[in-house]
This record gives sequence, structure tokens and C-alpha cells, in this order.
Amino acid sequence: MKLLSIGNSFSEDAHAYIYDVFKSAGEELYVVNACVAGCSLKMHWDYFCNNAEAYLFQEKGITVRRTDILRDILTSEKWDIITLQQVSHFSGKYETYQPYLRDLHREIKVLCPNAKIYIHKTWAYESDFVSPNFENYNSDQKYMYECVCDANKKAAESINADIIPAGDVIQYLRENAKEFDYKNGGLSFNRDGFHLTLDYGRYAATLCWCCKLLGVDAFDVKFAPEDCEENLINVIKNAVNTVLKGE
Repeated sequence: MKLLSIGNSFSEDAHAYIYDVFKSAGEELYVVNACVAGCSLKMHWDYFCNNAEAYLFQEKGITVRRTDILRDILTSEKWDIITLQQVSHFSGKYETYQPYLRDLHREIKVLCPNAKIYIHKTWAYESDFVSPNFENYNSDQKYMYECVCDANKKAAESINADIIPAGDVIQYLRENAKEFDYKNGGLSFNRDGFHLTLDYGRYAATLCWCCKLLGVDAFDVKFAPEDCEENLINVIKNAVNTVLKGE
């Protein structure tokens, strides 16, 4: 499988363990993240139109080149899957998706006609995160999550794409697993209020990607990051299975 993500630091989070997770599920993956930190769909579209050398070219979660052009990345391989996403602070505001999502999708389908397009559904901020970006959602995690759900549903429908529900997995664990109930003393999935933790947070997102794209059971994935507790990994696996079965 050849997988390309057009994203930002949130796709970077989702790609941290992606090669090892897919390999342990039996899929040899060639994976690239075309990354610009803090990049919105509007910015991606502007960079595409201007052939801007703006992108980090990351393979297996590691930066290989720092000044790539998006059009060149799109035409460098025959991609099986391409993912798109909105920057986190706009992720729950559908009006910020268009017309840029439709424009990008149109050009991607010209350059990569056989690629299947997915929307990467990202996560809401941590409940105690302090930021003007969070204030746009009343500094309310549940409300932000609901806004993200609504915006991603409309975005996917607008381009007839499927969704990788990483944000659903994170929210499900926050609300249903005492181990990750941060408001009541559980572990947070965020290392800084919005990016995922380097262990369980990133693993949960990547595992969701793997099970969604390969159609495998989470317990068939044998890889887990070092120093992670087996019982917590199993809690995450159960959550991924539950969310995907409920789609």
C-alpha cells in the first residue's frame, strides 16, 4: 500500500508509529506525510497553486526533505490512498473547508485518478487547554468534538470521501475509559493541550488508521510502543474496535 497524507502536525502525530503498526498487521506500507505545521486547507490550496516549496517530506514519520512541492509529491508515486484534513482550530468550522477542499480534491483526482481519498478526522482539545483557538469553541471539549463531527461529515460528503475517525477514538476513550478520564485523574491524550501524547495518544490514532484502512481487528495488530502498559494498550484496542464497528 502507498499512502500519502497532506496535513500538518496532527497528521505527523498519526504517522508516528504508522509503518510499524501496519507491518505488524501484515501490510508493508510506503507512507509519506506532506507536512506544513499549522497548515489549513486554504494554505494547502495556496501552496499548490503557487508551487511553493513549503512541505516537509516525511517517510515513516521521519523528515527526509524540507522544501518539497505538493504537486511533485502527488506525482511521485501511484498513491493508493491520500488523506486530507483541516487544521485543528478550524476543524469544527465547516465554512473554512470550502472551496479549498473541493478544489484540492479536484486537482488530486486529475493527478492521482486511482487514489482513494479519506478525510482524517482529528480530535478536540484537552478540557483544560487555554488558547484563543479553544475559546472559539467556548473552551468546551465536548462542544468542539461535536463541531468537528458535523464539519467532517459535511466535508466528506462534499467530495464523496470516507473518514478515518481518529478523533472519535480519542473522544470515546476520554468518555468511556476510566484510565483516560483526564477530568477525574486519568491520563491525558494530549502532551500540550492539543497535540497527542507521544505514547498512548499517537498509538490510538495510528491504530485507528490501520484498522480502518486494512479492515483488521485491533487485536491482530501486535506492535505497541515501548514502555506502554499492556492493559492500557488493550483498552485502546477495544475502543478502536468499538468505534469502527459503530460507524
